[in-house]
Amino acid sequence: KQWYQRRVRGTGNLCLRETHDYLKNIASDVHIVRGDFDSNTSYPEQKVVTVGQFKIGIIHGHQVVPWGDHDAIATIRRQLDVDVMISGHTHKLEAYEKEGKFYINPGSVTGAYSPLERDPVPAFILMDIQANSLVTYVYSLTNEEMEVKKIEFKKSVPDREE
Repeated sequence: KQWYQRRVRGTGNLCLRETHDYLKNIASDVHIVRGDFDSNTSYPEQKVVTVGQFKIGIIHGHQVVPWGDHDAIATIRRQLDVDVMISGHTHKLEAYEKEGKFYINPGSVTGAYSPLERDPVPAFILMDIQANSLVTYVYSLTNEEMEVKKIEFKKSVPDREE
């Protein structure tokens, strides 16, 4: 028997309390960080949550200089000591592995304008975590067609000493 739990990890800029309330209605476990347009000061600047064997770091991304820079995001990931780093702000959909860690930028679910992304693509990500395996389903709307890509990431398990 498998058991699934709906969880929401948000990179900020919810802007409205109603948006947060809506997310709480669809998932019992909601973690949001503060974006540069959020007036809700109760959202933290960064957050680390554990799901199964994975430590997941979440930031909005406006703290990254230059915005969206992979090396700067990797520095924050090391500071947070996490396996998976989720960041946003650029509205550019990305999911990639680097140096044995996994990085995600879910893009913008609405395809909202960004000065960094000339033609943002509406996108979101679903993650399935089981044991040391993370399967990411990347949904994007391109030319009015929904595309789904599957990306698998396995966490290294240290060898046991015998």
